[in-house]
Amino acid sequence: MEQGKKVGSTIESLRSTRTYGKFRCHNPTCMERLEPKKGQKTIKCPTCGMEFRVAWVKDGFPRIRGPVWSVNKKVAEEAFEMKMKAQDATKKESIEKKKEGK
Repeated sequence: MEQGKKVGSTIESLRSTRTYGKFRCHNPTCMERLEPKKGQKTIKCPTCGMEFRVAWVKDGFPRIRGPVWSVNKKVAEEAFEMKMKAQDATKKESIEKKKEGK
């Protein structure tokens, strides 16, 4: 070990990477870092479109309370419709290829 180099514990090294006033989107496919403004009641993820209710533990320390169900349901339904259309298009292509092969 080098002389004069200070080595801290794991907790001390993690403390330097801690971010206050921010949290991550709870959508597992997104995980974007969100930073609400002071006193803001809801925040919308710019990447995936999910919206969350914000609770303030103390000044400058926000936490996610939960999703805004009406917005998130709409986002989920749109994603489901897009997936179904893509799946239908894939099925049609495979049927056409089978017809051409006969």
